[in-house]
Amino acid sequence: MALIVQKYGGTSVGSPERIQAVAERVKRFRDQGDDVVVVVSAMSGETDRLIKLARGVNPSRRTRVRRAALHR
Repeated sequence: MALIVQKYGGTSVGSPERIQAVAERVKRFRDQGDDVVVVVSAMSGETDRLIKLARGVNPSRRTRVRRAALHR
């Protein structure tokens, strides 16, 4: 038995079909008896949308949180 860490984001979770494929991959490892940690980041296009929202709150002030969000 192993500890498996998997990270998914962007287009790999960008549609219901892609999310299903990720779930099936995770299940295969679990079925083999492995422990699985899954990290999921934003779906395709969501990071850009969130940055635009953050800029819309106060486009002239760059807070520490906004700097972190905008640093990619």
